[in-house]
Amino acid sequence: MKGARFTTLAISGAYDHAEAAGHLGALSEPAHLTTAQSFPSMDAMLAATAEDGDGWVYARRGNPTVRLLEQTVAALEGYGTDAEVSATLTATGMGAITLATMPLLSTAAGPRPNIVASPQCYGSTTMVFDKRYGQERGVDVRWVADPLSVDDWARRIDDETRFLYAEIPSNPTVQLVDIPALSALARQARIPLIVDATLATPALLRPLALGADVVVHSLTKTAGASGRSMGGAVIARHDLGLRRRPAELSADYAGYLRRGPLRDMGAVISPFNAWTILADVREVRGRVDAMSRSAHQVARYLDEHAGVTEVFYPGLESHRSHHIARRDMWLVDSELDGGQAENRFGFLLCFRPAGGVRAAHEAMDRLGLIWRANNLGQVRSTATIPGATTHKQAADADPGRAPVPPDMIRLSVGIEHVDDIIADLDQALRTR
Repeated sequence: MKGARFTTLAISGAYDHAEAAGHLGALSEPAHLTTAQSFPSMDAMLAATAEDGDGWVYARRGNPTVRLLEQTVAALEGYGTDAEVSATLTATGMGAITLATMPLLSTAAGPRPNIVASPQCYGSTTMVFDKRYGQERGVDVRWVADPLSVDDWARRIDDETRFLYAEIPSNPTVQLVDIPALSALARQARIPLIVDATLATPALLRPLALGADVVVHSLTKTAGASGRSMGGAVIARHDLGLRRRPAELSADYAGYLRRGPLRDMGAVISPFNAWTILADVREVRGRVDAMSRSAHQVARYLDEHAGVTEVFYPGLESHRSHHIARRDMWLVDSELDGGQAENRFGFLLCFRPAGGVRAAHEAMDRLGLIWRANNLGQVRSTATIPGATTHKQAADADPGRAPVPPDMIRLSVGIEHVDDIIADLDQALRTR
């Protein structure tokens, strides 16, 4: 599929005519719901186990269905870049974040390691960095005060910094960072820039093409928009050239993770989940386009609503990182549709109803079409109050850093008709 367009890659992936011929001509990827591989001989078993021959051996080391999704995700994330890219999958998005970062924190290479990260990120990510790494493993976690200030990032980097980390757009306040500028800092320090691009998906933003080294995704979200399965992905460019790192790690980081840390820790995605996500990812471009169009319309409606005091959406000029969103967030291949590339700003937005926490809770209770749920990126619109749910632990641990307002509602816009979404919001915000 070399040279194919994004949507073609999403639909076909690594499953071509030759692959189908080996599965009795099945038009869709088969689900290999099995834990181990049988071999025709001992020699074949030994070769596959030693990775000297074809084979996947055991589900903790690999699976044919999982491999198809890995190759598809790598192709989509690497679209538009000349770099060689590979991926490895995990059971959840948090599994992907942990897998992508933990191997870089070894203390065997020297003194106490540190990481430099944007505080604008998912609550569980904050807990992993602060609690699992900082408190339990002694890692120096350096949170950037202003993620939009490149100087602020640069001041925190030293010889023991192991990676830079950012989430774009961030959950829940949908902030962005300047990836090319941070990439230059990372290259200079010979450390990786790791980006969580779950909310954008490669349909709107591909950090590797902008200079990032490693991308993580929660496939549970928009990639798996049917809401049936959990999964995560780590996608990395090859030949990272990292300082004080084994050649194998720098040469193919995602492959290194799959062959070593993931195999040993066992946080693998199930073949069934990989199979259902394969079906969902086929329509990711069209789905994200539709959701983003609706979200932009909803954001404009809320921005003018008398019952709303603040709206967070990168498509609004009032948003602090709007200029970066205008520069970096584009619907992939949109220039092929009508001759001009088109910005899309994602499906997630947040707003604060007038009247504080009580008003926010009352508006949530009045929602009818929109589901009260702590997930996002689904075909169904969902809403929650992050300060009381998804980000409560992080807010309780340090309420002064990257605060999530307690009256802020997070809205993930699905593919229902936008008129119905707005009507539901209107009646929920109407004062009684």
